[in-house]
Amino acid sequence: MIDGLVSVIMPSWNTGRWIAESIESVINQTYQNWELIIVDDCSTDNTDEIVNSFKDARIKYLKNDVNSGAAITRNRALREAQGEWIAFLDSDDLWVQNKLEKMVSFMKTHNYSFAYHCYEKIDEDSNPLNIFVSGPRIVTKRKMYHYGYPGCLAFMYSTKEHGLIQIKDIKKNNDYAILLKLCKQANCYLLEENLAKYRIRKKSISHDKLSKKLKSHYDLFHICDEKPALIAFWYASWNMLYGLHKKRKYENQHF
Repeated sequence: MIDGLVSVIMPSWNTGRWIAESIESVINQTYQNWELIIVDDCSTDNTDEIVNSFKDARIKYLKNDVNSGAAITRNRALREAQGEWIAFLDSDDLWVQNKLEKMVSFMKTHNYSFAYHCYEKIDEDSNPLNIFVSGPRIVTKRKMYHYGYPGCLAFMYSTKEHGLIQIKDIKKNNDYAILLKLCKQANCYLLEENLAKYRIRKKSISHDKLSKKLKSHYDLFHICDEKPALIAFWYASWNMLYGLHKKRKYENQHF
């Protein structure tokens, strides 16, 4: 573990259209003590060509031998991490330039080991949708079980306090599985600043039918969190309701 280093975890799969912009948003950070670990899950587009065009020694590019899914891919990237801090950025999302500087300062100043920030939504062409997402000032374990408030692109944690998290193989909600592991050890604190851009894609999980979303949440609590079937179903159902609550309370057209 290297003091002050932020390990940025970036799984990729067929995001050649956007991954260069995502990588550039890391390279352009005002906080320059980072490593970017990209693990590609057998992309069939031009991801290889694009990633290999970047000649920054801080970028580590690995490729799975077989298509393994986001959970296994994130696990592999995490095992490679050497940083004091872990941050996540999917290969189609973006950070603003001072995201890492702001987050490291916020967490060190208040001695937080787990924190997140606000973000905005953009479309497939990087146009703003004028939707800004925040969350509770403090996300306790109870609140985290109600809903996974911190977006994957928005939370960061200390490896000194929490180690290198590994999760079970589920196809969706694997970022939420990481949050559930972390919330058992510490509260998550909000830095109320917009520091990232979340891309809405037409085929993303956000557009799944409700039945598929319920199933993915059930798998999260039953398989990853090892809750009995009935309890897992109860948590999954509550999660759907809290998702509606989040949209009403924490998604706004102004920041």
